[in-house]
Amino acid sequence: MTIYNKLIRDRIPEIIQESEGECVVEVLTEQDYLIELQRKSQEELNEYLAASNSNEAIEELADLLEVIYGLTKCHGFSIEDLETVRRYKADKRGVFDKKLFLVEVRKKE
Repeated sequence: MTIYNKLIRDRIPEIIQESEGECVVEVLTEQDYLIELQRKSQEELNEYLAASNSNEAIEELADLLEVIYGLTKCHGFSIEDLETVRRYKADKRGVFDKKLFLVEVRKKE
């Protein structure tokens, strides 16, 4: 028996039952779900940072995006709301396409 104590994707119990046997799951409260999504975001970010190639990286980025979608819904917003805010910020402040790295800012005289 292996103990995990972590948030999992919805189909994981079904997949476990088809291949390995039985599993025990609990349905989280909204508050605990938010906490576990936050933990999961750190886990997925760490896995992305540890990726050794682009194929692993894209897998972990997809996992991160799924967690971000869950967090968005947890905070009472839709994916469309998230995209609206993302576009607004992109229009207002830009994106990261130019690969700019801020070194310092000097005060105007």
